[in-house]
Amino acid sequence: MNDKRNLTMLSDFYEFSMANAYFNNGMKDTVAVFDAYYRKNPDEGGFSIFAGLHDIIEYVKNLHFDEEDIEFFRKNANFSEGFLDYLRDFKFTGDIWAFPEGSVMFPNEPIITVKAPIIECSIVETYLLLSMNFNSLVATKTNRIVRSAGDRLVMEFGARRAQGADASINGARAAYIGGAPITSNTYSAQKYNFKASGTMAHSWIQAFPSEYEAFKTYAKSYPDNCILLIDTYDTLRSGLPNAMRVFEEELKPKGLSGGVRIDSGDLAYLSKEIRKILDENGFTDAKIVASNSLDEFTIESLLSQGAKIDSFGIGERLITAKSDPVFGGVYKLVGIENNGKIEAKIKVSENVEKITTPGEKRVYRLYDLETGKAEADYIALEHEKIDSSEPLVIFDPLFTWKMKRMENYKARPMKEQIFKDGKCVYENPSLEEIANYSKKEVDSLWEEVKRFDQPHNYYVDLSQELWNLKQNLILEAKGR
Repeated sequence: MNDKRNLTMLSDFYEFSMANAYFNNGMKDTVAVFDAYYRKNPDEGGFSIFAGLHDIIEYVKNLHFDEEDIEFFRKNANFSEGFLDYLRDFKFTGDIWAFPEGSVMFPNEPIITVKAPIIECSIVETYLLLSMNFNSLVATKTNRIVRSAGDRLVMEFGARRAQGADASINGARAAYIGGAPITSNTYSAQKYNFKASGTMAHSWIQAFPSEYEAFKTYAKSYPDNCILLIDTYDTLRSGLPNAMRVFEEELKPKGLSGGVRIDSGDLAYLSKEIRKILDENGFTDAKIVASNSLDEFTIESLLSQGAKIDSFGIGERLITAKSDPVFGGVYKLVGIENNGKIEAKIKVSENVEKITTPGEKRVYRLYDLETGKAEADYIALEHEKIDSSEPLVIFDPLFTWKMKRMENYKARPMKEQIFKDGKCVYENPSLEEIANYSKKEVDSLWEEVKRFDQPHNYYVDLSQELWNLKQNLILEAKGR
């Protein structure tokens, strides 16, 4: 929760075990290259949204070991004194590249690349992945919910259901990136400078002698933002009539209009009845807010039934991404220094999806200049450059006969340098700028990629040279 707290020890213990062994075997200065990527979009979606870079930057800036950390290792690990002395002056000295936060991303492309002495690469793995995984999960889930709601406002209400304080605070920020500009989490709103909102709980109504008195008192306190919770006793027979009475007495004379919130019951049926009654009584400007365990699937269902809901408050199913709560980001070695040069490395598996893509790489997004839409992502080796004035043939890395000739296109490099020689060289955009950028990113995709049911497969292709390198290393690893 505090940007300046020291999280260097937030790492899987085997990272330190390997680091100690690297040090004791003369490898502390050996440079390695690692890629962070993921293998599958949540909820069988067509894409994901990258979030968490802000926290990664703050974490890397503050990497260091305190004396109490070193003492912990001395008492609890069989580490050499030389290694413990090395940790006293430890800091990150390498390079990091990453997609801009808020970017649309796809499976199996390097979202973050770390090039540094191998001990440093190892120690940062756990925090880098947990930040990318959690924040990207929530941003992606939120964007799905926002798209299901159409032009209706989505608010993040998950503070009390998140898995801990950090998840709540960072989750609200990730939800903002995904398209939910309002949170119930006051701490997060203050920390990240965006809007907090909330009206009343059922306990407010219960605390007064009558529902009418509870509504009237609230309307006098907050006439400009009077959203009344009407399902404490009986939504249509009690809550709504009392709300309209208060609107008439307290808001109408001031030229104001209020709204109602429903948090239980058949939201489709109730919202239609409420809208009908409000309109019949002259409250056509009154808004209807719905909450209660909602997500993109329930919202789509509600709207298909003709629900008359103006905005949604989304809690547990957003902040926990309940329908698919694990974002499977991984961090793999793709290169190691050998005689002063980076030698490409590969991990081979019987599971095809677990075979890594070796070497130092660039990622390009290819846009059709006529439509402005993203057509494919293209991964090439670091030394390869794309000349957009020349045609480019791309092919599916698995089904190589599937080819496309790109003409009249733009190739956009996706990764930006974040750290150089241990110094942060990246200017972090504001949260609002990140959210606006993310919206444009999603808008650049074809509708077929964005649909929830069996989305079109967006291709992530390899250059011919990179594909050849990968195949040769696979064959070499298999002894063929």
